[in-house]
Amino acid sequence: MTLNSALTPEQQKRFQDPLVIQRLLRDTRTIAVVGLSTDPQRASWFVASYLKKAGYRVIPVNPKADRILGETCYPDLASIPGTVDMVDVFRPAAECLAVARQAAAIGARSLWLQLKLVNIEAAELAASSGMAVVIDRCVKMEHGRYHGGLHFAGMNTEIISARRQRRD
Repeated sequence: MTLNSALTPEQQKRFQDPLVIQRLLRDTRTIAVVGLSTDPQRASWFVASYLKKAGYRVIPVNPKADRILGETCYPDLASIPGTVDMVDVFRPAAECLAVARQAAAIGARSLWLQLKLVNIEAAELAASSGMAVVIDRCVKMEHGRYHGGLHFAGMNTEIISARRQRRD
């Protein structure tokens, strides 16, 4: 159980499972970032930039922009050509159900609601559509946790290991 989550212990087990998170980080190739900002000072831009540098294909979803991080922006998930592995959401919790419906409609494999985003109805809809779901977690922080990147920033990764992490 994680102390810094708005979810109940049962919801944490279901929507913050470390094994699911690790599998998603390992198997995901394409991430549609819904609500990706054009402002480099915003968390969405920072996270997407990190994910792109980590080797993921990042697809910006922002109806008010043409390009972000050198990538073509799309107004919504339905407009994206090709397949999307993960839908990473940076929108208010009230909008997450609509995003979950769009993610299900395009056949996304997972829905990730960023840190402090909790919408159980959206999570239930996504899960019932066959998607893996993560709620109230930051994909960048979780990637750093499991790939050794958080140690250098002095953050507690909650992982104890005597094995030295490999740096690329």
